[in-house]
Amino acid sequence: MQNDQIKLQRSPRDLARWQKAQEQLLGGRTGPALSGYRDLVRRHPGIAGLWFELGNAASSELDFTLANQAYRRALELAPRDASLLGMIGNQYQNLRQLDDARSCYQRAVAAAPDMVDARINLAVWFEKERRLDESWECVEACRAKHPRDDQVRYFRAFLLHRQKKDAQAETELRDLIKDGPQYPYVKYAARHLLGVVLDQLGQYDEAMRWLIEAKAQVRTITDTKLLEQSYDESDRQRRELLAVLTPEMIRRWRQEAPAAKERYQIAFLGGHPRSGTTLLEQILDAHPDVLAFDEPVAFGQEITSHINLSPTRSAAALTTLDTLPAARLAELRQRYVKSLLREIPGEPSARVLLDKNPSPTMSLNVWLRVFPELKVIIALRDPRDVVISCFFLNIMLNATNANFLSLERTAKHYADLMDVWRRMRELGGFDWIETRYEDVVMNMAEEGRKATEFLGLAWHPDQARYHETARRKVLFAPTYHDVTQPVYKRAVGRWERYAAALDPVLAKLAPYCRAFGYSD
Repeated sequence: MQNDQIKLQRSPRDLARWQKAQEQLLGGRTGPALSGYRDLVRRHPGIAGLWFELGNAASSELDFTLANQAYRRALELAPRDASLLGMIGNQYQNLRQLDDARSCYQRAVAAAPDMVDARINLAVWFEKERRLDESWECVEACRAKHPRDDQVRYFRAFLLHRQKKDAQAETELRDLIKDGPQYPYVKYAARHLLGVVLDQLGQYDEAMRWLIEAKAQVRTITDTKLLEQSYDESDRQRRELLAVLTPEMIRRWRQEAPAAKERYQIAFLGGHPRSGTTLLEQILDAHPDVLAFDEPVAFGQEITSHINLSPTRSAAALTTLDTLPAARLAELRQRYVKSLLREIPGEPSARVLLDKNPSPTMSLNVWLRVFPELKVIIALRDPRDVVISCFFLNIMLNATNANFLSLERTAKHYADLMDVWRRMRELGGFDWIETRYEDVVMNMAEEGRKATEFLGLAWHPDQARYHETARRKVLFAPTYHDVTQPVYKRAVGRWERYAAALDPVLAKLAPYCRAFGYSD
């Protein structure tokens, strides 16, 4: 990308316009950015970086045809640029265009076979596709050239863990940590993975110590206090808005829903992360009339980012939500469905589109304003199991996930999200059911049938074999590996192994245990 900008040095005005388009794109002003990029590629059609960023802007504006044309043009102009190939692969991955993503990663390796990032990107992709042998070959080929590289050593240990060779993974991780990895991600991820491995080996006290050390490492490289402050402010505003929301408003929203029958029934599967949402999603997705989407970005990109609910006064925020014009609501609905279906070639035949995504449970009031006919399924699980399971997650850091860096903040996040659900359940006026993870693993067919019938469908025999369908898919949830196995019960009561570590937060969780029917 830097070389591309050098090409524009002879045209300072266009270089400035490129920089302005980049600022607009990063700032979310994708319409003006797209217009700027269109003009720039007309004036400088041979610069691959311009086409790449045009594709990003087009994607943000839901013009997926233009995005693909732009990415293909960038690939034609720079077919041997491994870094660009990797970045385009990442964009295709975000668009859930899986074959295109894999192709880019493979081309990057062919262009630069000795480049660590290229090999690791492809290895990570193969692992997500559960092609473990090919992932291993990628890592071993890279290890032959770079035997002491931090990323190579870490991901090799990760694959050993995936292969259930945890004792060998433990040895390699301890050696890696002892050598003092310099790569920032590996610095904390190796410690985190060692905690996960030790948990599998039954060494629970030491597993917790390594997890805590890993979280401490994250705090040294990221301003987590700033993230926590941002989250807390959002939580404050959310609570104030929910406090003034009334049952009458929700009922009125339902009455004002579009009279014409929609092509698809929209359903939302939420609850707190690690409450069994991915398991239930796969059971429902095995039904031929259900098309489930695994943690899509459509709701955040096309709805919440387009509704400004952050005034200082909760009354003003509620007025903004309550007075959205019918035309604006229709536009938001159309944008959401279009964005959701970008993952699917052609027009799907399924009747129900199921959006499985725990975090947007926080915005259930917004869901119901835009989709008042929404079918809501909330997954429940013992709050103590949820908290310990979330603490074991190693996922991309943002204002929400920063809560999972301590058990205290994890318990707070659980309370924050489930308070939203308890408030919305109290307000009523919409279609909802709850389902319990423990009941699903004890009697999958009965609980799966209950959720299926709630969606207006009859149980289908394929749903009993959901894990076979899941093996043929690339899943994006952190638990993508677990749901490719038949239902297992070993995660029920997991918190008891970590009771001592959880002791400081048990009082915080006790009201939720009682509210959702778990003994405290």
